[in-house]
Amino acid sequence: MQQRLIRGRLLPLLALLLTIAGGLALRRYGYAIDLPFVVVKYGGSLLWGAMVYWLLATIFLLSGRFRIAVAALVIAVAVELFRLWHTPGLDAFRLTTAGALLLGRVFSPWNILAYAMGIVAALAIDRVLSRTTPVA
Repeated sequence: MQQRLIRGRLLPLLALLLTIAGGLALRRYGYAIDLPFVVVKYGGSLLWGAMVYWLLATIFLLSGRFRIAVAALVIAVAVELFRLWHTPGLDAFRLTTAGALLLGRVFSPWNILAYAMGIVAALAIDRVLSRTTPVA
């Protein structure tokens, strides 16, 4: 059982790390390689939604994938709605790189759509990977 948990946790953890690396690379180099604004902005949001899914899938290994996807969407929507709340300290944190990556700066319903697309994509990838990689 313990080996199954370790092996089962490895794929979502690897996917989480790759998603984070991809999102950071997109934000850092997207404009430098002349990617359109829409790709950089919403591609980053799509990857952020996928990252939330992979994080939850890594932590809650024995939960159902659909339940993880729903929880990821609830968290993503909550974070986006949190952008509507402003205090001087919170706004100062949002101006930092960590604040921008974790909380974002400006509310956008389009971000919620991008998060949902990223979560659905991660869910689909997770289902394919779990079918092709048996956990013994």
